[in-house]
Amino acid sequence: MKELSLEPIHKKVAVATNSRVLDTLLAEQCPVMMACGGQGICATCHVYVNSGEDALTPKSEREERTLALITGATDKSRLSCQCRVVGEGVEIQLPEGLYVESLQDVEKLVGRRSNVPILHPKDGRVLIQKGKIITRTYIMQLKDVDFDISDIDLVE
Repeated sequence: MKELSLEPIHKKVAVATNSRVLDTLLAEQCPVMMACGGQGICATCHVYVNSGEDALTPKSEREERTLALITGATDKSRLSCQCRVVGEGVEIQLPEGLYVESLQDVEKLVGRRSNVPILHPKDGRVLIQKGKIITRTYIMQLKDVDFDISDIDLVE
């Protein structure tokens, strides 16, 4: 067993060696999605590794390509569906924001103030800024945004 630290919830979790970080996040009910089904082609499970990068499996070519498309990705970024815990000392930080999978996700929030940035599932760009009231005008602006991740090329 290995220990994985989750931020910003300040929780340490025991995980089996070679466990996917995504599975731990889901088990701990962290606000993370896997719009692509864990194939490493979307931004919805993007996390930052605060420490212990060397205690995770290396990045694959697919993960590198996907991370290159994500707005806000840094050298500490990983896709939680693609990295596995193989050592001690890993601390994961969830990025601030809520990824959406469809326009209907945003429509449900009309009239409410966004308490976190609303993020695009493919590239992580901010669609609606934190603190903004989500209006029908925002919805109309998002009508042309492509939320369908199924058209992403899976060739490695």
